[in-house]
Amino acid sequence: MVTRWSRGAELQLQKAFLYIRKDSNQNAIKVWQDIVTISESLSANPERFPPDNDGSYRAFELHRYRISFVVLKEVVLIVRLRHTAMSPLLY
Repeated sequence: MVTRWSRGAELQLQKAFLYIRKDSNQNAIKVWQDIVTISESLSANPERFPPDNDGSYRAFELHRYRISFVVLKEVVLIVRLRHTAMSPLLY
């Protein structure tokens, strides 16, 4: 099993990086690296994070970002990244 990022999720991560970098390049790099590291480890054990209400997606939170993913046959697909202060319905 491998971990992949959807194009939209990649853009959301890049946008978060650029926003954090306005205040601190060092913090932006740390957040980026931490999110990517945990995301890459999902392929070994994606079930360690609980499913959402209907069970089709899973998510984890790190550095006030919520990363949502779906487990497919041979791929863990990261589908969205959003700041926890943002409303999920408006995002």
